Amino acid sequence: MGSAIGASPAIAAENPYERGPAPTNSSIEASRGSFAVSETSVSSLSVSGFGGGTIYYPTSTSAGTFGAIAISPGYTAYQSSIAWLGPRIASQGFVVFTIDTNTTLDQPDSRATQLLAALDYLTQRSTIRTRIDTTRLGVMGHSMGGGGTLRAAANRPALQAAIPLTGWHTDKSWGDVRVPTLVVGADGDTIAPVATHSKPFYNTLPSSLDRAYLELRGATHLTPNSSNTTIAKYSISWLKRFIDNDTRYEQFLCPTPSSSLLIAEFRGNCPHTSS
Repeated sequence: MGSAIGASPAIAAENPYERGPAPTNSSIEASRGSFAVSETSVSSLSVSGFGGGTIYYPTSTSAGTFGAIAISPGYTAYQSSIAWLGPRIASQGFVVFTIDTNTTLDQPDSRATQLLAALDYLTQRSTIRTRIDTTRLGVMGHSMGGGGTLRAAANRPALQAAIPLTGWHTDKSWGDVRVPTLVVGADGDTIAPVATHSKPFYNTLPSSLDRAYLELRGATHLTPNSSNTTIAKYSISWLKRFIDNDTRYEQFLCPTPSSSLLIAEFRGNCPHTSS
């Protein structure tokens, strides 16, 4: 009895950021996780530096604070194009902010600035700021929002995770990124072909960095705009592993998944080194 009482605080001290039950393949592929989710709209008129958006967050506060992620849409797109990611990721134990950009034509570096402005709003001014652990933040984005994700990671190394989804950027070299990054490409992408975008993005990330490259099979540039279990499964695992330091999710990332009907290629440095 005495050892059991003594062991519990030690486990908590090892990782106080774990949220939710031990994961299974089914739990990370499910359309919803274990947390009930609420949402609140943020008007563009009430913020500066980005175009407003929707915050999805776990309804209950009993588990403590949560890590948070801002997600940018792509060129000419609105937050509706990435809205499916909001409740899906939030229900796994995160605060998720899907944003609109100032204009739909904003370029990647502008989207980077807007992602960071959204995180600042989320942690400093939003109505749910007390639910967020400000030390555990990440960024995601589609297309030019994916390019913006890389730039945001380069500009703010304190971030814990970055996930560009079929990212587009004229800059092909990302050796200055210090944030664990999962690059997601699509084998049928003709707008941001993996040979000239996602693969160079991944290859130029520092070799010492926790990084991974997932190439979706039978997918296009617009695949991230619809509910997609493969994107969700590995994005959730990445966010859990690096924002929450939750090594229970390492099993889904290392050893790297094999090629399959859904995965054309998966590369990464295993085992991961970030604590």
